[in-house]
Amino acid sequence: MTLVSGAHTDHGAVFVERGGREVVEQYGRPQSVGRAVRNGVGTIEMGYGIAVVSGDDRVAFVDNAVSNRVPERDGEGVYALLLDPQGGIETDMYVYNAGERLLVFTPPDRIDPLVSEWRENVFIQDVEIRDASGEFGVFGVHGPTATEKIASVLNGAGAPEPALTFVRGTMVDAGVTVIASDAPLGEEGYEVVCAAEEAPRVFDTLLTRGLNSAPFGYRSWDALTAEAGTPLFEYELRGRIPNVAGIRNALDFEKGCYVGQEVVSRVENQGRPSRQLIGIDLSESTGKSKGDEDADAPIPSTGAAIVDGDAAIGELTRVVESPTLGGPIALGFVEYGAIEPGAPLAVRAEGVDVPATRAELPFHEGSAGSSRLPRYSE
Repeated sequence: MTLVSGAHTDHGAVFVERGGREVVEQYGRPQSVGRAVRNGVGTIEMGYGIAVVSGDDRVAFVDNAVSNRVPERDGEGVYALLLDPQGGIETDMYVYNAGERLLVFTPPDRIDPLVSEWRENVFIQDVEIRDASGEFGVFGVHGPTATEKIASVLNGAGAPEPALTFVRGTMVDAGVTVIASDAPLGEEGYEVVCAAEEAPRVFDTLLTRGLNSAPFGYRSWDALTAEAGTPLFEYELRGRIPNVAGIRNALDFEKGCYVGQEVVSRVENQGRPSRQLIGIDLSESTGKSKGDEDADAPIPSTGAAIVDGDAAIGELTRVVESPTLGGPIALGFVEYGAIEPGAPLAVRAEGVDVPATRAELPFHEGSAGSSRLPRYSE
């Protein structure tokens, strides 16, 4: 269950299960809501799993497990990955140093495997790991006026910077931690963390006090992150080698060994991976570039083949209705270098080869660039 389901219902929310957790799918008219976020600011309740890691060896223990350097200073965080021995991504995560403990934010269905695996790997270290997902509320605040929104309601501190640093303060009488996001929507953004019992008051504050904010759900999240070129665990990252997904911000190529590091290094030393993540504009071929409901061709779905003649050269990972562009767009993996930006391609949908175009990522330039925008070494 969400922590503020009553408030969501009051705003007309439709709920969906995502990673074993109930979250808001949308509030009706997700296209309009998405444009409201792009033009101002919106608030979403995040469905994270959260682990608390404590003990004297907490930083060294987590640092040895993940793909990026875990910060040693209170108030700093990092985006990182847990890999399998073949280099495939088991989960992505944010790791925050909160003084006497680390907070680890994961997709909701990855928290149980993560906690179990890490507990099994504790030997003589002074480390304790527990699932604390039910103890915290987390709200994302995103949009070109997100900084003004946070400044209008946060007491005792200013909006944090740079990305993945955080400050502590209050909203009304509730204690909060405000984290500067790494701009997954391609906009200025923050995450507000509070105790679970304070979540209703904090959510109301984020929507109605100071600068107003529009509530939005995960359908808009999927669309806006796709516009920003941000790969998500659920669609683009699960099981992929990180070099293939292009999320170089999750990798420290100079740190010591961690599981999967040899594969990451081998792919890196090759100069480029075998595949790459690209953007695909489907709006013209489907007749919906201007919101036309009468499509000329079927809209492809996730998993549809990207083809060159009779040869399949890749597959779609996510298809969304873009609130900013007014038509369907997609992300997908193809053979590296197979299609240049701006070049035509085809996607096979319901037995029909639908013409499309490779788009430059991001589809939309917002107020900030996503740190996860795919990048590849040459």
